[in-house]
Amino acid sequence: MEEERSSGVIGRLLGGVNRTMRRLLFTFMSSGPIPQHIAFIMDGNRRFAKKWKLEEGAGHKAGFLALMSVLKYCYEVGVKYVTVYAFSLDNFNRRPDEVQYVMDIMHEKIEGFLKELDMVNRYGVRVLFIGDLNRLDEPVRVAAEKAMEATAKNTKTYLLVCVAYTSSHEIPRAIYEACQEKSGLALALNQNGKNIDGIVNVNVVIKVVDLEKHMYMGVVPDPDILVRSSGETRLSNFLLWQSTNCLLYSPKALWPEMGFWQVVWGILKYQRSYYYLEKKKKQA
Repeated sequence: MEEERSSGVIGRLLGGVNRTMRRLLFTFMSSGPIPQHIAFIMDGNRRFAKKWKLEEGAGHKAGFLALMSVLKYCYEVGVKYVTVYAFSLDNFNRRPDEVQYVMDIMHEKIEGFLKELDMVNRYGVRVLFIGDLNRLDEPVRVAAEKAMEATAKNTKTYLLVCVAYTSSHEIPRAIYEACQEKSGLALALNQNGKNIDGIVNVNVVIKVVDLEKHMYMGVVPDPDILVRSSGETRLSNFLLWQSTNCLLYSPKALWPEMGFWQVVWGILKYQRSYYYLEKKKKQA
């Protein structure tokens, strides 16, 4: 009993020291530019489970714990928007049993996130699910809608979860919706007899801002850093439109191994490249 009490005191003491050191480091880092938006491709859950000879699904459970830690560190250092790539539209091409397995895990993790009310309320997290949500199983879609509704009044920080998403779906969809919007405007002007001669040249010009307005990711600024764990450098059809002028960072850690130091090094790399990236954004 005495040993348990002592170990508990030591654990709380070490936890307090870690939090203090973390705050000091983040305060020092805040003297430089802090990214507003970091996006993550969460790669390596299965390889982590295989590496440690864990049962099926254990890698995803460890990955969820890593996500909670990464979110905490990002929000503590001052990052406002965090986006994670949870499920690609291309994943629907897998075997039906594999798709159902991932859907079940996703449903479990959304429900699990809603139970993390301490973190959600402490950092004022608003959750947004991004993508073709109609492709999701009904229980997953309902859970996603429930999470968005439960956090709708939070505005301090944001978590965007990309599900049933690919850039090759997002971009043509945005073009189609922009064309529909402009053609409707042209038809209305034509019926009213206004600017008939100049309507095509003046009123039906589709600009970049028109496309971006209809992008799934148009609700937040473009990412400053795009991180893919496990050392992979492929973007896998993720944020291709939005990542033109952002830093690409590929730590070797598998996703469940991601944590404090990966977040710190990513931000330090961003600070080192900040003026170059800003110059490229202005040129664009």
